[in-house]
Amino acid sequence: MSQPFSGRRAAAALVTAALLVPLSACGGNDDSKKDAGSEKSGSAAPKADLTVLAASSLTDVFKKAGAVYEKEHPGTKVDFSFAGSQELAAQVKEGAPADAVVTADTKTMDGMKVDVGTPTVIAKNRLVIATGEGNPKKIDNIGDLADSKLKVVLAASEVPVGRYGKQVLDAQKLKVKPVSQEPNVRAVLSKVELGEADAGLVYKTDAATAPKKVDAVDIPDAQNAVASYPAATLKASQHQAAAAAFVKWLSTPEAQKILQQAGFQKP
Repeated sequence: MSQPFSGRRAAAALVTAALLVPLSACGGNDDSKKDAGSEKSGSAAPKADLTVLAASSLTDVFKKAGAVYEKEHPGTKVDFSFAGSQELAAQVKEGAPADAVVTADTKTMDGMKVDVGTPTVIAKNRLVIATGEGNPKKIDNIGDLADSKLKVVLAASEVPVGRYGKQVLDAQKLKVKPVSQEPNVRAVLSKVELGEADAGLVYKTDAATAPKKVDAVDIPDAQNAVASYPAATLKASQHQAAAAAFVKWLSTPEAQKILQQAGFQKP
């Protein structure tokens, strides 16, 4: 006796369902493999909106470097927050949302070791004496800064460039009474640019950013200090892979070329 139509339809549905089960399982495996492949590809070229805390003296060069990095890494955006290294350290300890940090000295970076990954020195720098355009006070060497008639501005002692400056002056046994002590190197440079100071100790790269406003008097290597710039990821970063990729890129030939064109020295 033949089955009723409704019975035949139910049986057919059961057979169809049975056939679809393995097909769905196979499809699920393919999707998993596709997702895994995407994740693997993403890890090779991580994309993220990064926030990098950087020393004030890196302001101009990092803006250029960041633009190059973004062009080479579509989907990644790099935002910089510039300040004195001591301010950056305070921000990190307060839990500021950021992904990497670059300071102008190893001492400040060492003070953040519980908050950062392994640092890598990406560049070095030296001090110069910044004077008004044309050097109107005829400052020739570091010893001239001890002249009480000169208005000299320095960075505060807790700022890397301030410590380097003190190191240079102490080594020459010079006593200099600054008219002000500034929170970062750009503030020192600004005082000289505006004519509020006759001279100031800044990094060579900072003086180079204002060639029409200040002159730079070189300090011999034997009397100078070497500033090191370490870079590191922040352990609290939500974009560890992307942050690590950016920090690593700073040591590549392309990034090093940008830094050295701005006057920074090899690490």
